[in-house]
Amino acid sequence: MKLAGQAFWEFLSGDADLYRRIIVPIGFRAKERNEEFAIEYAKVLNRFTEQFIADFCNPDGSIDWDKLLTFNSGKKQRS
Repeated sequence: MKLAGQAFWEFLSGDADLYRRIIVPIGFRAKERNEEFAIEYAKVLNRFTEQFIADFCNPDGSIDWDKLLTFNSGKKQRS
């Protein structure tokens, strides 16, 4: 059985209007979580960018393509 939307919520609850009452709170909670996620995502993106710049960029900010290519595709050295 495949149910979605109003049919799904009515099947679970027996209430044909439940979907209308829960959509606003769900949307509100999603917005809160999206804002929290965006903040944390920005922090991670900043850390990755900082590390990329440190590892693969020249002092002038340009990408050292040879170094990046070697890292991605070069033969790994055994320790």
